[in-house]
Amino acid sequence: MDRYAETQGKRAHDPLYSPRRAARATATGFPVGEHGEVLAGPVIVGAGPAGLAVAACLTMRGVPYVLLERHGCVASLWRHRTYRRLRLHLPKRYCELPLMHFPPSYPDYPTRDQFLAYLEDYIATFGIRPFFHQAVVSAEHDGDFWCVRTVVGGGSGGVTSEYRSKWLVVATGENAEPVVPDIDGIHAFRGLVMHSSDYRSGEDYRGKKVLVVGCGNSGTEVSLDLSNHNVHTSMVVRDSVHVLPREIMGLSTFGLSMWLLMCLSVQTVDQILLVLTQLVLGDTARLGIPRPSIGPMELKKVSGKTPVLDVGTIAKIKSGDIKFIDGKTESFDVVILATGYKSNVPYWLKEKDFFSEKNGFPHNSNEWKGKNGLYAAGFSRRGLLGVSVDATNIADDIVQCWNDFGYERHKSK
Repeated sequence: MDRYAETQGKRAHDPLYSPRRAARATATGFPVGEHGEVLAGPVIVGAGPAGLAVAACLTMRGVPYVLLERHGCVASLWRHRTYRRLRLHLPKRYCELPLMHFPPSYPDYPTRDQFLAYLEDYIATFGIRPFFHQAVVSAEHDGDFWCVRTVVGGGSGGVTSEYRSKWLVVATGENAEPVVPDIDGIHAFRGLVMHSSDYRSGEDYRGKKVLVVGCGNSGTEVSLDLSNHNVHTSMVVRDSVHVLPREIMGLSTFGLSMWLLMCLSVQTVDQILLVLTQLVLGDTARLGIPRPSIGPMELKKVSGKTPVLDVGTIAKIKSGDIKFIDGKTESFDVVILATGYKSNVPYWLKEKDFFSEKNGFPHNSNEWKGKNGLYAAGFSRRGLLGVSVDATNIADDIVQCWNDFGYERHKSK
């Protein structure tokens, strides 16, 4: 039995214990750092799923924290920068945050609104209280502590604060900022150019000719949604990509992959997946979507590039409802850039050994712990499943340091 399971088992038989009471005990009663005081627990930057997961794990272990969020809500990406038809791409059992299951009434692939409701329940259950509108502008280690500086309200006229702690958890995630490529002639285009993060529904584009740039999960789902609303939809494929069915013979493709990887090599699993995909979807290269030279699971492992899980787009391409534009000249009313996101860590974290200055990820995607109490939550390129693993590991490590260091001893430092 692991430590979390053992702790949960003991607490389940304690009539005086409740998660909310534990949350109140750890989330309050310590300095918030407005004048540079040393905090009793870690600073967590980012109140998305990764930051919330770390906060919940620390709460259940009795460790206080400060959770900083630049926006006015948790999970701002899910709440304000996603399309309405969005569902979790993987079955819910692979997307649960630590210590709390999805409601049994939820479907296998919860909707965007259901996932947000789950996060709200998560916050309430563990008494998580982020400090909102705290935009971190810098974080650096001074030899003893992490000094995290924020601007409240944004802009040059905002109120500044400083938080100092032995531990810094970076939980701003893989998708902090939209990527907008520099496209020749785009500034001369007279129609609407937008990133997919600003797209909500095809209802807004009826009667328009829309070009979607990109063939990742966002690009294919935006194209599908547009087509379902009878919008004249075209796509540009910028690179080779693996497209897999979301389910094969009623089984989750991801779940099947995880099961096969327990006993077979990644190359063998890829061969099996590609044969099954050929049977379900056909040859996607003949449709204008070339596949990479290495298989989907191996590519994910070596580069972090996620395969597209098809939920109906391929059928629309086959029927001609979604067209490909390759080397052709055509007029459009709207261009939607489904060109992905990037980390914003290099803009504010003054550290080079653990995080890459180039892409804002840990140099090794499997790493969650750096030097001097620095941690990365949600950068493993393994989605919400990776978030849960990171959060559990980080909380375990901080708790060990906490126990070794001692709360009262730490406060006196």
